[in-house]
Amino acid sequence: MKYLKDLLQLGEPRLYEVCEPVYEYELPLVKEWVADLHNVMEEIRIKYKFGRGIAAPQLGIMKRLIYLNLDRPIIIINPTFDNLSEEMFELWDDCMSFPNLLVKVKRHKVLTINYLDENWQPKTWQVHDSISELLQHEYDHLDGVLCTMRAIDNQSFKWRPTPEY
Repeated sequence: MKYLKDLLQLGEPRLYEVCEPVYEYELPLVKEWVADLHNVMEEIRIKYKFGRGIAAPQLGIMKRLIYLNLDRPIIIINPTFDNLSEEMFELWDDCMSFPNLLVKVKRHKVLTINYLDENWQPKTWQVHDSISELLQHEYDHLDGVLCTMRAIDNQSFKWRPTPEY
């Protein structure tokens, strides 16, 4: 089992690598990987009071796998995007790999994601606004791109306020 201490931090070279696809024969491993991703996300939620999604490379699992936990767990294997809207929006993005830093970025307002679920079944999901942003953030991790690399300008960084306990 992986824990918060296993989460790769800003500057770790593996965060800048492009991930390999998940292959069907690796499907039994996906359950283990997802358990690790879920565990670390829960620790982040407790410690930092945020966390809706995490990408496998953040735990050194160099595979094209994203785990979301919104109102239910969603496992996204080998995602691709279609129909990215021309309309963009700006927001302060956060990342578990540097939890105290916020970065102002631009993201597509709407997109369609195609992926395989945990049963290797193809899925298509049109998303907008905050879920679109979340998926773009996590997808970037699969390509070795961090939101720091998408900052609007050199003034697009700020510290996250300390959560109230």
